Order: sequence, then C-alpha cells, then structure tokens
Amino acid sequence: MLRSLPFRFTSLRLVTAVCALALSACGDRTTAPADLVFINGAEVGSLDPAQVSAQVDGRVVTSLFEGLMRYNSQGRAEPGVSLEPSVSPDGLTYTFPFRDTARWSNGEPVTSRDFMLSWNRFLRPATAADYASIFYCIKNAEAYNTGTITDFNEVGVKAPDDRTLVVTLENPVPYFKDLIAFMAFCPIHVPSFEKLGAAYFKPGQLVGNGPYQLKEWRLNDRIRLERNPTYWDAANVKMASVDVLPIDNPSTAVNLFLTGGSDLMMDKGLIPNALADELRKKPYFHHKPFLATWFIRFNAKRKPYDDPRVRKALTLVLDRDRIVNAVTRLGEVPAFTITPPGTGDNYQPPAGLRPDIAEAKRLLAAAGFPDGRGFPVLSFLYPSKFPSDRGIAVELQSMWQRHLGITVALTSEEYKTYLDSQKKVDYDVCRSSWVGDYNDPNTFLDMFLTTSGNNRTGWSSAAYDALISLAAAEADATKRYAILKQAETQLIETECVIAPVYHYVGVQFYQPEFLGGVEANLIDEHPLRCMFWKQPPPRLGRTNP
Repeated sequence: MLRSLPFRFTSLRLVTAVCALALSACGDRTTAPADLVFINGAEVGSLDPAQVSAQVDGRVVTSLFEGLMRYNSQGRAEPGVSLEPSVSPDGLTYTFPFRDTARWSNGEPVTSRDFMLSWNRFLRPATAADYASIFYCIKNAEAYNTGTITDFNEVGVKAPDDRTLVVTLENPVPYFKDLIAFMAFCPIHVPSFEKLGAAYFKPGQLVGNGPYQLKEWRLNDRIRLERNPTYWDAANVKMASVDVLPIDNPSTAVNLFLTGGSDLMMDKGLIPNALADELRKKPYFHHKPFLATWFIRFNAKRKPYDDPRVRKALTLVLDRDRIVNAVTRLGEVPAFTITPPGTGDNYQPPAGLRPDIAEAKRLLAAAGFPDGRGFPVLSFLYPSKFPSDRGIAVELQSMWQRHLGITVALTSEEYKTYLDSQKKVDYDVCRSSWVGDYNDPNTFLDMFLTTSGNNRTGWSSAAYDALISLAAAEADATKRYAILKQAETQLIETECVIAPVYHYVGVQFYQPEFLGGVEANLIDEHPLRCMFWKQPPPRLGRTNP
C-alpha cells in the first residue's frame, strides 16, 4: 500500500510494474514516448461538445476543438478562432471577425457557417444536449431548443460572410466573452459528422480545429494527442504529443507520478485521504481555492424527498467541518451556499442553513416521520471512482442515522453508470459536484432551471425560473446580484433542492522547476497547449524532449 511508502521507490522492478499496470493494453499501439504524460482521472465519456458535461471530458475536447474564444493558463478568455470582437453600444450584438489562418485539421478554412451548423445541431431538441441552456442568453436560442420556434434563422446567430459571425443576445451579458470560451461553444466539422456519424469522433476520422489531433484512443489505457500542424497558433504549442491517462485509482495515480511515469496530475479526487496531510507539504503539490462545490442532490420527484421539510431536515444535521477535517483534508472550505467565495464581482450569497438538529427533528416529525419512524431506507448514491466519496458517504450515513433515526444504504456505481443514474434522476439522494464554467453566480444557479439538462433533481419551479430570467434581463449589476441571491435562497434555504457540503480546492501535481504553463485559477482551466518544459525533466523509460 502507498501508505507505507516513503514517497520514493527503491526497486526498479516495482517502478516498472506500476507503469506497466497503468499503460498496458492488448494489440498494436503507438510506442513512441509522449512529450507530456497527464493523469486525467476517469475515462473520457465522449469527445462530442454537444454531449459532454464532465471536466475530464472537457480537457480533451478543448484540445481538439476551439471556439471563438479560448482560455489561457490563467483561466481568462482570449481570442481563439476569432479576433477580438466588436460590441454594439447597447451590449446586445457581438461581431466576431475570423482569423484568416484558422483551419480545420484537413486544411479547410474554419468559417462562420461551421459555427452556425454546429450551434444549430447543439440546440436542436433531438440532440438533448445537457448544456443547451448555456446558449439561452442568445436571442431565441431557448425558443429554438424547446421547440417553440423551428427555424434556426430566427436565432440570433448570423453569418454575413464566411469570415464573420454576428451574435445577438436577449439581454446584455457582461461575461459573454468568458462564456463562449467554454467547450459547449466549440464547433465540429459538421460535413464529416454527417458523413460518419459517431465514427467521426474516432482516431483517424476526427477533423478538429484545436491545438491537437486525436492520434489514438484506447479505452482504459490512454488517449494520445499530437500537435495539429494546421492550428493557427501551432508555433506556440510546445508539447508535440500528450498522453492522457484514464487512471481513477488514487494509489495507482500517485505511485505513477512519484516514480516518474507521469508528469502531471490534476484531478482533485486522486489524492489518497490517508496521505493528504503529508502530500500537502511536498514541493510538487499545488493547491488553491477555485469555483467548485461538492453538494448533495435530492430527488424531488420521489417520496418522501418531494417534501421540502424532509430535504431541509437532512440538510440541517450535516457536520461539514467533520467532513473536511476528517475525510477530504486538503484545506477545503465548508459550504453553506452553492456559489463559492469569490464568485462574480462582489456577489454576496445568502447565509445558507447552519446545523440545527432540534429543528431537523421537528421538521421530520412534521413530515410524518417522528424520530425516523416509518421513513423508508434512504439510498445514497455515489461513484466508486474516488475513496473520498466513500468516506463522505459513510459520514453522511452516520449523521442521518444518529440524529434522525433514518436507515441509510450506501450505493456505489462505476462513474459512467453513476452519471447515467443521476441524469435519469434514478436515485434517492446522491453525491454531486459542479465546477464553474465562468466567473459568475449564474454558472451555478441556471443549472437548476426547469429546462436545464444539468438540473438532475426532478425539481421544477416557475418562480425560480422567473428569477433567473429576471436577473438575465437586469443591466444593473447590484440589482442583478440581488435577484440571483433571491434565487439561491430559494434553492438552498426554502426548497432545499440541494445541500452544499464543501468548496473545492484545485490540486495539481507537477514539478515546478521542470513544467511550466500550469497556473492555479478560479475556473480550474489548464489548457494543454499552454504547457512547456522549462528544462528536461527526469523521466522513467522516456527520452527527454
């Protein structure tokens, strides 16, 4: 076990075995060493920008595709396919002039029509994209996505020529340039997709416009990315090749990093809890708060969790301090709101619900379950991916049983199966998390709109939807934040649809004297294209670049 290792291996045989375990696969494979070996966490579920919602997927998607804007190593939006856009005086119309050098990997120019076709596909009701609601700030995008209108020409996206895209918004959106750097707004090469279908997203078939091309994808082994020579900024992409490893076992991941078998690890769930205190002292351990929250979802369509009193009772007995001090142990902050500290420009969230065991007991009794009598067995769903989730689940089980008399059954599922269960709202209570897609409270709050594919609670509130719409139409920042605060109050205090537990810290493992271009930032964006070697690193079984 890693717990007994002194943070280095003395046996070459053990080193070789660990690396072989992580990288072995049957059949032919590319054997040349990659410039960068990156542990990404779970296996990537999809490379389709219209179908992904997980951070592990997004890291690869934004390496293969690029939108009008892109993120830099500081997590800030900067021009991508487009040059700096011009904005109308009323803040409603953005005109994006395309780079003459923007090309697809097959050599074709990237055009405004490519974005029109891609966004049309994304917003079609039949696509059922979870992130469709992120487009709703664009004029008539919601109406088109919900089928109220059927003509995409009525949506506020126009292409006056091949090198210009004009986007008209429903209301001014101060963070719009940050928003469209997000992966959902990346285009795909629609003619290739229409010809190949799902096979388009396979190696040798995928036509992308990002800094990398998909060379190889071997499930449960690795994704090999190679620099795209047609990318407009290829000269500044320093890593010629990247291996993305789908290792979700913390011990295996940390062992591989410590033995030189990988250069970078960024998944915060891959830190063995037993070693957290010791690892935090190491020079290769980097952590900083960012916009992300671990929280609990309640199935508001399933009895007895359809009763806000039950949801509130379950929330009021949470001991968040114990969870962050005894389980996660990476310096996380207990969360009483879904929006983390620092979200937006001076946004002040509501106070949230503080522990109150007496009130929790009263509410549960009022709901018909005094001291938990008659309450059905609560099934708590969590993914088997991370040991910390298992540890938190055990703590929650103890809290709900001890304080409320509720019997709790813990159910773990493989990560993809867990995501599918959550998407189908096939659970009682489940673990969840959210990383902000841009620095504004809206990125956390519009997730729970009735029409949002990321809602996944079964909860629907016309009043909540109206508040989010009202905030979107409000130009005054102070008044807008006040409206969003009302919405968050309803979400976490009145209706208790979710229960925030802690705010994450971003974690990166890398040797700073060797690897550059990795910078902690509020949205935890670390583009692979920005990374470079300051000096040749020590590398196990690989040639130094």
